[in-house]
Amino acid sequence: MFRSIVAAILSFLISLTAAASSNNDTAFIETPIVLHSATGDIAGTLTSPGGAGKPAMALLIAGSGPTDRNGNNPMMTNESLRKLAYGLASHNIASLRFDKRGIGESARAAKSEADLRFEDYVNDAKEWIALLKKDKRFSKVIVVGHSEGSLIGMIAALHLADGFVSIAGAGKSADKIIKEQLSGQPQQVRDLCIPVLDSLVAGKTVTNVNPMLFSLFRPSVQPYMISWFRYDPQIEIQKLTIPVLIIQGTNDLQVSVEDATLLAKANERGALALIKGMNHIFRLVNDDRTANIASYSNGLLPISTELINSIVAYIRKI
Repeated sequence: MFRSIVAAILSFLISLTAAASSNNDTAFIETPIVLHSATGDIAGTLTSPGGAGKPAMALLIAGSGPTDRNGNNPMMTNESLRKLAYGLASHNIASLRFDKRGIGESARAAKSEADLRFEDYVNDAKEWIALLKKDKRFSKVIVVGHSEGSLIGMIAALHLADGFVSIAGAGKSADKIIKEQLSGQPQQVRDLCIPVLDSLVAGKTVTNVNPMLFSLFRPSVQPYMISWFRYDPQIEIQKLTIPVLIIQGTNDLQVSVEDATLLAKANERGALALIKGMNHIFRLVNDDRTANIASYSNGLLPISTELINSIVAYIRKI
């Protein structure tokens, strides 16, 4: 009950912010929008600035897990993507953010775990791009992918979008990241996990999974992992010939500056922007890990102005 009250208060405060913006030159309007895909409806929010002319459109793609269109999940409310949309609108840039299939208002588009593939998310993004490209209200479409949304976005943007922005995108394939995370585990755990990972990378499911590993490698999730492991961000971003911007915060606990550097090296035409003190959900924090983590659940904290300005400057150049 307490969380519901807090969420209601937060929503009210945000609505006041949006209403206040309608009284000045940064006015914007939010309207619901639905993508009617062959496998279910994907719900989103279109944020349109009040300025004259045909604004650029930024398609915002959320990160992994049950993250909704605003950057929130059942455990944390940080409003990162909603705040990014509002920040872009204040510079006369439109945006569209959406609930991934199976999440929020797109829950009915969910597939069973055994049937879900990484390509489902990529195809949804492609369909959003195609829909926005047909909309004559917008001058160009730029894909902005956050975290796992970076990989989804860079694949979807190929031959479709006018530009691509990666925010806190991984620089290595998911199987390599998992192996790195396992390096701190006991040898016994690594000996159990590595063969399963290697099999999935080779495209082969594993029937007999140790019960201790079931949460990570249960049979129903293995096909998704196989589809996910196929994609190396360095290879995918190298394919892009459109303008690319790679943004990374220096206080990100989940993705490192090294990841951003790897992406930048893979696409030498791209620009790299390192934002000092920014964490994974766009907040400026100090080196205190506890404070960093606490920011994930504080939707009232402002996001980095440098993040917004970097994206705005990039979009205005293309």
